[in-house]
Amino acid sequence: MQCMKRWFVLVLLAVSQFVMILDSTVMNVSISTVAADLGTDISGMQAAITFYALTMAAFMLTGGKLGDKWGRSRAFRVGSIVYGIGSLTTALSPNLTVLMLGWSLVEGLGAVLVIPAIAALAAINYSGRERIVAFSALGAVTGFAAAAGPLIGGLVTTYASWRYVFVGETIVMIIVLLVSGRIRDVEPDPKLRIDLLSVVLSASGMAILVFGLLQSKTWGWIVPLDPPVVGDVIIAPLGVSPVAYLILIAVVVLWLFFQRQRALERSGRKPLLSVSLLRIPALRSGLTMFMAQYFAIAALFFVVPVYLQTILGYDALQTGLKILPLSVGLILFSILGSRLSTVRSARNLGRIGQFTLAAGVLLVLGAIQPTLSGWLFAVGMFVVGAGFGLLASQLGNVNMSAVGEKDTSEVGGLQGTFQNLGSSFGTAVVGSVFILMLTSGFATAVEGDASIPEDVRQQVVAATSMGAPILSQEQAETALTDAGATAEVASDVAQAYADAQVESLQQSLFLVFALTVIGLLLSRGLPAKVVASSDKPAASP
Repeated sequence: MQCMKRWFVLVLLAVSQFVMILDSTVMNVSISTVAADLGTDISGMQAAITFYALTMAAFMLTGGKLGDKWGRSRAFRVGSIVYGIGSLTTALSPNLTVLMLGWSLVEGLGAVLVIPAIAALAAINYSGRERIVAFSALGAVTGFAAAAGPLIGGLVTTYASWRYVFVGETIVMIIVLLVSGRIRDVEPDPKLRIDLLSVVLSASGMAILVFGLLQSKTWGWIVPLDPPVVGDVIIAPLGVSPVAYLILIAVVVLWLFFQRQRALERSGRKPLLSVSLLRIPALRSGLTMFMAQYFAIAALFFVVPVYLQTILGYDALQTGLKILPLSVGLILFSILGSRLSTVRSARNLGRIGQFTLAAGVLLVLGAIQPTLSGWLFAVGMFVVGAGFGLLASQLGNVNMSAVGEKDTSEVGGLQGTFQNLGSSFGTAVVGSVFILMLTSGFATAVEGDASIPEDVRQQVVAATSMGAPILSQEQAETALTDAGATAEVASDVAQAYADAQVESLQQSLFLVFALTVIGLLLSRGLPAKVVASSDKPAASP
């Protein structure tokens, strides 16, 4: 009985962590169903998924500071209420606008209070060996939730409605709220002042950056493809895509944010981000690897379900089952990684995890062919899950062990920021590359195919100048036939489109592989020793 009481707080925090992570992956297998239900398209769903992660990335640091000011337990409860309201709004959403309000904004704002509080409360309620167990367990739950999301989403969407997922989240958060009074907390700091300028610079810089990345599929990166038009004026200054200007502006704004944080620290005032924390090698490596890890998994969880559902015609459950090997690998190796953390160093396990993740992406890349069938794809997804699971079981503990208890809330916010930046970048960048490569590849293939009549080639190139629709090969052939093309021409154009689909998926996944390999270079600062059973932060290597 005493043992149950001791671990009750961890169970409560783990359930909340599960819901927060589940929400990031559960929608992906239901993309086509949700899009049809709300009267939108894949680009609309990409925007919703991206802005959900962006909301959390933009305000996670602020959420951590509010936890310091109000008390972590109070921030946890307020965040649970906001998150529950957002989940219920999402469940009832009649269109994309309300979905983005409830899910991308309100749920995201609830999460920015809950996620930093989870990390801080785990540090407050447990010490010594128990704290290591708590952080390892939360890491394993993170992996389990990411793995369970596609399967839960597939089952619920296929046999009921995707809306019930969010109804379930609302109920869970109500239960969490009712029993959260038993969580021990430390005294808050009501006199803490949150620098408003820092909040504005941080949020606007990240919002501009992610918005620019998201629009690259339409506007182009450097060479303008289909830039916005205001009145009769095409917005492409000096012949350069607006995306390049947005990225440049975002970099400048984020630079100003960091300068502001340094100035606040020098003057003795409390910054939104203690830049000095980033000088800790273990924390710096842990956070950057966290971002690289979630970039890869978010990219895979976007482009693979899109390809399976809209191009191959899979339903939500079939998509979830196709991703199942990844989920199995993730769960198994999250548990294994948590156990190995007592005998192997975080640097060792982190490098093995990152290498395994890269190898898995490479196997998936090698399995790309029109139907994504065969054992190689399943093995590749399992290996991706194994790598993700090993990393998920280590990095949270590394980050929280790198600092003292007084900084746990801030590091919890930092960890959430880097995680969601990775997720938003993965969905925005790789999703946009996939759509952009599909458009350009299709147009190039048709333009260079002499068997297709000249007038048809010109029509296709003109029609795809604003982006190629994401359809199956059969749907494309039917649409062309309905538009008056002969069966032979429709077949040739549809085949060129199918070839472009495969090539664009290969190109976007290669980008994921390349960035995952680069992630190996980030592991140098991870602790080279096994974490000791003490309250002291892990020593920097």
